[in-house]
Amino acid sequence: MEFRTIQRPDGSFQQSVTASDVQAIARAAFGCCTVVESAVELGGGLYNSVYRIRLRATAEPVVLRVAPPAERQFTSEAHLMRNECASVPWLAPIADLMPRVLTADFTGSVIGRDWMLQSFLPGTPAPQKLGSFPKDTHGLFFRQLGEITAAVHAVAGPSFGPVAGPGHARWSQAVVASLGQIANDVEGCGLDAVDLRRASDVALAGARLLDEVGKPRLLTGDLWTVNTLLAPAPVPAICGVLDLDRTWWGDPEADWTMRMARAKQDERLSFFDAYPARTDTESCRWRRRVYELRHLGALRLERHRLGNEAGVEDSYRAVAENLAALM
Repeated sequence: MEFRTIQRPDGSFQQSVTASDVQAIARAAFGCCTVVESAVELGGGLYNSVYRIRLRATAEPVVLRVAPPAERQFTSEAHLMRNECASVPWLAPIADLMPRVLTADFTGSVIGRDWMLQSFLPGTPAPQKLGSFPKDTHGLFFRQLGEITAAVHAVAGPSFGPVAGPGHARWSQAVVASLGQIANDVEGCGLDAVDLRRASDVALAGARLLDEVGKPRLLTGDLWTVNTLLAPAPVPAICGVLDLDRTWWGDPEADWTMRMARAKQDERLSFFDAYPARTDTESCRWRRRVYELRHLGALRLERHRLGNEAGVEDSYRAVAENLAALM
């Protein structure tokens, strides 16, 4: 077997698997006579370990995604792969853009970690290709992203919170629970989480405003440029959407995608040419501040995981500014 992995420093969050692990997974999925000809680890992601696998008996490659060991996962990010699998039926409106799940194993009986095999989607990651197009065409990309997001947000669900659960009857309960989990994880890293505890208290005190959101909608969780593939074309054309493992039910304004679409006054505003106009009230703006506090808490965890100490420090300033605005 040709086997290539990404070399990372000792102690890195992402941990590669071995060639024998890949062979064991392939045989568990496709039968004991399966032969893996090559396994190449792919970069670009920051959470799961991802490999392009070629099997002797098939012409098309498949993709193997392996979750981090359970003991290395934050509580607020626990079992994201299981959440993604639970989300697949709900993501039917964009199924033509997503890889097919061929099989998944959450038993831990093969390599002691969750793993999933998916179909391979052709295309180039948008961060690598978008810049090669003329700047005046970039708005087409963000308009497509708005269409995709709108299709996902149109799906109504049974309760608030992660798609795989636990579910909550009210939106305020899901928001406060999420902020509490993030604060616990921050403290578990040895960092100060007093500001995030305060954010949770503010959200609880404003439960009435949060609960104006009465219908759970499907949120992508973290859809943005890094989760998309572009086709060979004269202008940007999205041909694939990947890694929607942070999906949850809630207020569309709480989605990471909405936050990023508003982050700069540039071509990304074309997103809203395709996304239905939403009422912008004082209550909406207050809720967006609460959602930003949640995003900042999650970013603090990710930056800590990546060793970005300056980014961690900057998150405290940003949280303080948003708390002051809320008050």
